Amino acid sequence: MVLVKLRLNIFVLITAFFGFLIATLSGGEGWGLSRLLLLFNTLLGTAAAAFGASVFNQLMEIKEDARMRRTADRPLPAERVLPLPAFLLGWILSGFGVIHLAATVDRGASLLAAITIATYVFVYTPLKRRSSVNTLVGAIPGAIPPLMGWVGGGGAMADPRGWFLFAILFFWQLPHFVSINWLCREQYEEAGFRMWSDGDESGRRSGYLASLFSVVLGALALVGPLVGYTGWFFGGVGLGAGLLLAWLAAKFASSGERPAFRRFFLLTLLYLPVVLTVLAIDWN
Repeated sequence: MVLVKLRLNIFVLITAFFGFLIATLSGGEGWGLSRLLLLFNTLLGTAAAAFGASVFNQLMEIKEDARMRRTADRPLPAERVLPLPAFLLGWILSGFGVIHLAATVDRGASLLAAITIATYVFVYTPLKRRSSVNTLVGAIPGAIPPLMGWVGGGGAMADPRGWFLFAILFFWQLPHFVSINWLCREQYEEAGFRMWSDGDESGRRSGYLASLFSVVLGALALVGPLVGYTGWFFGGVGLGAGLLLAWLAAKFASSGERPAFRRFFLLTLLYLPVVLTVLAIDWN
């Protein structure tokens, strides 16, 4: 469970599910047995690809994980699992995910899974040691799962509605991970990772960055009703939730109190299922 980052990847499956659900609503499809089987195969392939990428990520960061308290007890740095079996597991999961999606769902969804794995493993993971831009790059593979669900549910990859889902997840990750970076700042610095929070002892820079990204996230919700994807219920809820996050982040930037940013982080976790549920309800 730890090796495949099960808890983290539950969010991947939730966002892929909502992408599939919204594609189904857009196409007016019913929920017969064949549709449920398609959903199952979409989530199975997505999960396998995400699990495989997580294994490769940990294989590439064994030394760094060993230096951080929050990751030192993971199977690889703690030597409960050896690198070779983990490497084979990563290949099996990644290969199965990509092939399964191509064979049972859609080649576009399979291509997106392959892009996710490649970006996460070969671009984002090594970039964490070199540049703080890694947070922006890492948000790309993190935002692809709802697009995979959209394509798996019958939506076209070029359809801007699918990329609207991608954009919501992309901008949600930025304030979410800024808060994680600052809360674990000392450990990231000891491990040699380059983050926006480096040297930000007061938290002022991280707080204002999180506030700025939250404002963008809130404003993005207005795109839905303005272009006709959703009603104004989603626009109002999304804007309100984004502004609430921005207010909490700005409040932290002023106070620098750790519990304030922890509350912000927890609210970002709540934001995603609430706003996606409202999105599905209010989808045109």
